[in-house]
Amino acid sequence: MSDDPSTPPWHEDAPGVLRLPSGRLVRGRGLRRPLDPAAPPPTYGVYLLGRQPPPVSWEFQWLRWPDFRLPADHVAARAVLTDAWERAAGDRVEFACGGGRGRTGTALACVAVLDGVPAGEAVAFVRRHYDRHAVETPWQGRYVRRFARG
Repeated sequence: MSDDPSTPPWHEDAPGVLRLPSGRLVRGRGLRRPLDPAAPPPTYGVYLLGRQPPPVSWEFQWLRWPDFRLPADHVAARAVLTDAWERAAGDRVEFACGGGRGRTGTALACVAVLDGVPAGEAVAFVRRHYDRHAVETPWQGRYVRRFARG
């Protein structure tokens, strides 16, 4: 959690921001697109990449997740996504992969499950509220549906 209790949340209308049913706001984005210099930086990031992400000035966690695939370590993925969901109650948390759709959409759908969205509806929820192309492969969709089972 951010040490600063005055950390403002994401602006709900900002690009990539997803409002979860609990009211938590999280942001998804593609790392290949530059950050808007006028947008506030995250206080915590989860980077879903096959190799080490570039350095950033905020706290982050790297989750090894090759493009178009699933996380390399499912147990670690659950722990990282759960921690990020918990942090989103008071921090500006972002999830990002290269393009911001497949891995990011899958992670956002799993976080939506943690937030109470039924696993069978989480992909549609993220496609409706984040990006209509989110969760790019059938196995990513299955991963989300099975995520609720632990």
